[in-house]
Amino acid sequence: MRSLNIAATGMLAQQTNVEVISNNIANMNTTAFTRRRPEFADLLYQNLRRVGSQSSDTGTIVPTGVQLGLGVKTTAVYRITEQGSVQSTDNTLDLAIQGKGYFRILLPSGETAYTRDGSFQLSPEGNIVTHEGYLVQPQITIPPDAVGVTVDATGQVIVKQDGQVQSQVKGQLTLATFANDAGLEARGNNLFMETPASGQPQTQPPGKPGFGSLLQGFLETSNVNVVAEVTNLIGAQRAYEMNSKVIQASDEMLSTINQMK
Repeated sequence: MRSLNIAATGMLAQQTNVEVISNNIANMNTTAFTRRRPEFADLLYQNLRRVGSQSSDTGTIVPTGVQLGLGVKTTAVYRITEQGSVQSTDNTLDLAIQGKGYFRILLPSGETAYTRDGSFQLSPEGNIVTHEGYLVQPQITIPPDAVGVTVDATGQVIVKQDGQVQSQVKGQLTLATFANDAGLEARGNNLFMETPASGQPQTQPPGKPGFGSLLQGFLETSNVNVVAEVTNLIGAQRAYEMNSKVIQASDEMLSTINQMK
């Protein structure tokens, strides 16, 4: 019976759905995490009677035909790049992006990664780095005698050094944007990599047209809506149960056939 295989594809699809939802809930407190949404599509159809075929010698056309679907498949897990809320931290090197854009991060392999997680710190050399110690690009070094660090909305890093009256600009942070943010490849540690689907990055200082601005002393929170995720979880559970009942009903029908004499 086709219904056994069809219901099995439905259960597999809902299993994927639950896995995506569970990952969203698990990262509800992850800085700058963007929630995911699975998307599904129906599988091929088997034509028992083709639509539009002739049903008589006079050319009568079959209006609907008979097509039996073969189930469902997962086509994508879409990343929703909606802006998360910002939360005050009062930490000097915590930076939130208001609008579009990603910080550029230099990996030990020499590749450039991208992130919206602005929880930065200082390395032993005074460089601005991520929590994994990866350099923020362009590289900016804070002198050891700095008594105040200010990052303005346009990404300028302004330092006031001990014994000096005038503050000095030590560097300029830039942001990268992509034509298709959802096409970035997630690598973990809140990092993303460029792919052919994302397009090439466009780099500009914050505040330029099409680029977000920076907010010092704040972090972007996850954009996960817990109430919506729990609601989706209940719906996925019910869909899984209904597919399992289809398998149970098909099994009982086969059992009835086997018992016939």
